[in-house]
Order: sequence, then structure tokens, then C-alpha cells
Amino acid sequence: MPQPAPADVDLLHRLVAIESRSGQEHDAVAELCREMTARGFAAAPDAAGSAVGVIGTGATKIVLLGHIDTVPGRIAVRIEDGVLHGRGAVDAKGPLCAFVCAAQAAIAAGANATITVVGAAGEEAIGSVGANAVAAWPAPDLCIIGEPSGWDALCLGYRGTLSLFYRLRRPARHSAGPGESVAEEAIAFWNALRAELDVRNQGAAGSFQRIGHALRAFNTGGDGLHDHATLSIGLRLPPGLDVEAVLIRLHDLAGDATITVDGCQEGYRSAKQSPLVPPFLRAIRAAGGAPRFTLKLGTSDMTVVGPVWRCPIVAYGPGDAALDHTPDERIVLADYARAIRVLTDVLVAS
Repeated sequence: MPQPAPADVDLLHRLVAIESRSGQEHDAVAELCREMTARGFAAAPDAAGSAVGVIGTGATKIVLLGHIDTVPGRIAVRIEDGVLHGRGAVDAKGPLCAFVCAAQAAIAAGANATITVVGAAGEEAIGSVGANAVAAWPAPDLCIIGEPSGWDALCLGYRGTLSLFYRLRRPARHSAGPGESVAEEAIAFWNALRAELDVRNQGAAGSFQRIGHALRAFNTGGDGLHDHATLSIGLRLPPGLDVEAVLIRLHDLAGDATITVDGCQEGYRSAKQSPLVPPFLRAIRAAGGAPRFTLKLGTSDMTVVGPVWRCPIVAYGPGDAALDHTPDERIVLADYARAIRVLTDVLVAS
């Protein structure tokens, strides 16, 4: 079973050990910049608070876009039986550290490329501030997004996201009086929204093409004069969806309640004919794997830079995405080693 170099394990262990919730990435960014500088990168934080390192001067411009922030929740950082446990080990410091290690190895092996590694800030927060700053750069020749696809899998697409609030305000009423409470009216809206999505999802070719929905929070209250209800809602958007038409329909269903959009990012999907696909397939097979393709039901920074750059783009990285955001987040170090090898081969071949 392959094992990563001690220095590569140490990098991952140190970075996972530094808490870096969205908006609190500074210490982790500083550490990653120090590490990249020590490995021969020109590295510094950018204006958005992301870590950016450049190595090589070759003709092919490649951006390896990972993210350094994590969701909340501290997990004791430790290595047991070849497995590193800790918040961010999978999502997505494992893929990010694999980017750094592979970029250094590829340039040392003679890759004719200029490779930029980004540890973006704010990917887990609405607005993805780091990736939106990067999207303003000139388009590279190739881009790989650092997310846990599994070392032997290549992710070709992600659904987008629509985050919104439903707010209803009514004159205060006695609970024994006639009519519906604001809570009941809000529930009726939620049920109508779900029924609308069921209609729109009819005939969808699999879960990736369906509009997903989640009721994130439901709050009611009042001040004695008025009662209010607030729903926080998240929708997952398949590529190609007419988002404006969906929003118009949501406003219709809401009646005199207000709908406020908190963030919107449309879905994005690459084709299997992408020039990045063949080198990944060869590299995964060379490392002993049987390559496979995935489409993710969540979202990532692919949906931010993909529509802007329109360059060949895929997502790749070690780790089991089912462990994202869970108390059991962990990464198998042998898979981390395999991913570094695969990425190195891809970068040399590109």
C-alpha cells in the first residue's frame, strides 16, 4: 500500500490542525503560504484572504483551485492506523495539500507549465469570496478544482445553489381566533414549493438533473402587535435551469410574503470529451485504479469559475465525500499518496 512522503503527511497534519472556519482562515493561509514558499513557490495571501502560490514558468497555465476554509466543528486531529482524522481532512484540505505536493513534484519532473495553487477563502460560505476573486483572473489553459472525488474518480459537474428567505408578517391574533397562524401560512408555502418542484422534476434524468430543496431553519415570533414567520430555504440547481423563471414562480407562491435571495450560483458540468479526462484516466490506471466519473449533488467553486473561464475543468481529490461536514471526517493516507501520484502524472502530461 503506497504511503505519502513524511513531509507531505506533515503538511496535511499541520494544516488540518489549524482551525479555519469560513471568515477565520488567516492562520491557515499564513501557514500554507509559508509551506509553499519553502517548497519553491512564490506565495502570498491575496486581497480576498486566500493563499496563492505559483511554481514553474512553462507555457501551459494551470490553476489548481482548492479551498482552505471548513465548516464548524472541532475533531481531535490524530493519525490512527494510516488514517488522519480532523475537520477539513476531506473537505477540502486533503485535496488542497495534494495540489501543493503534486505541483512541486510535477515541476521537479520537468512539467512545461506554470502552476498556480489556490487555497481559497470562503468556499463554505454564501458568496464564495475567494473563488469569485480568482474568477476575475485571465482564464488559464486548464483548471482542476480540489474536492473529494475519491482518488480513483473524476468529478465532471456540480449542481448550483439558490439561498433565500421567506418572510411573512401579520397583525397579531389570538390562537383561538379564526384564520391561520403565520406558522401555518409559512408551512403552506413550503408545501406548495415542494409540490411545484415535484412538477418541475418530473422526467429528470437522475438526481443530478433534479432541483433539490432543504428547509434550513423555521422561526416564528411576535411583538404583541405583529406576528412573523421566517423560513431559510436552500435549493440545489441543475445546470441549464431557468433560475429566473423559478424565482418568478416562488414570488407567486409567496403571495404578500417577501422572498429575499441571499445567494445564487448556477450549476455547471464539463463533458467527458474534456482534454483533462484522458490524462486522468491514464494516471488513475497507472496507480492501480479503475477510473470512474461522478456528478455531485452539492456545489463547489467549479460553478463559480467554470462559467467565466470556459476552459477545460474537472474536480479531483482524495477522500470520501460522504464524510464531508460529519463528526467522522477522516482521510486514508494511502489514498492521499495515490492522489498526489495521479495529479503529478496529469500535470506532467498536460
